[in-house]
Amino acid sequence: MGINETLKAISDPVRRDILFMLKEGRLSAGEIGEKFNLTGATVSYHLAKLKSADLVSEEREKNFIYYSLNTSVFEDILAWIYNLRGHIE
Repeated sequence: MGINETLKAISDPVRRDILFMLKEGRLSAGEIGEKFNLTGATVSYHLAKLKSADLVSEEREKNFIYYSLNTSVFEDILAWIYNLRGHIE
């Protein structure tokens, strides 16, 4: 996980909305797509960016892919931000 990739991923409002949706539990790509006025390809693009930044994980079940939030990355980011505090005088 790179901090730059993570921050770029969460800079997009659609991706932040997806993360908030996943906070409630895992969802399929179709369930996520129903909440947006976007093409399936665009939703897939956003999910790929989130997955690439390790912010979400995917699990395949039969014909569906379910996405879940990876909270450990957020813990790492918060720790990084918190450590900045010690460097600012």
